[in-house]
Amino acid sequence: MNAAQTCIAALRSGRKILVCGNGGSAAQASHFAAELIVRFAKTRRALPCIALSADLAVITAAANDLGYEEVFARQIEALGRAGDVLIALSTSGKSRNVNRAIAEAQRKQMTVLEPERDFLHTTAERQEDHMGWLHDLAEAIEDAFAEEAPGAKTV
Repeated sequence: MNAAQTCIAALRSGRKILVCGNGGSAAQASHFAAELIVRFAKTRRALPCIALSADLAVITAAANDLGYEEVFARQIEALGRAGDVLIALSTSGKSRNVNRAIAEAQRKQMTVLEPERDFLHTTAERQEDHMGWLHDLAEAIEDAFAEEAPGAKTV
């Protein structure tokens, strides 16, 4: 099953998508969540997606009290359920907090998706690859749910 099919199946079974990343990847996580909750290009129902980088109070409290490596894992502990999907964004693959999030998601029997990493690219090129991957993913998910909406239209 590819990434889009995995997300579609999870959403259809009442699960949600959690997304995390640092810096530019955090912004991409928020952007992706907005596309699923609001829309990418078509009218359809809102889809449950949470950017774990969006709640400043939770992030700063976790960083202060538990350490920055726990900011995403702690949220997954609270919000993640078996069958949910974690999209983990890291341009290097070495982000300790993203890797801890992956470990916690696996512990909770969530599916973990990561864009492929090509270490020959620069950070900027990897981020561009991630955004393209996320847009393709959002479009495929939206297409699946727009088909269910009577009178769905493209914006």
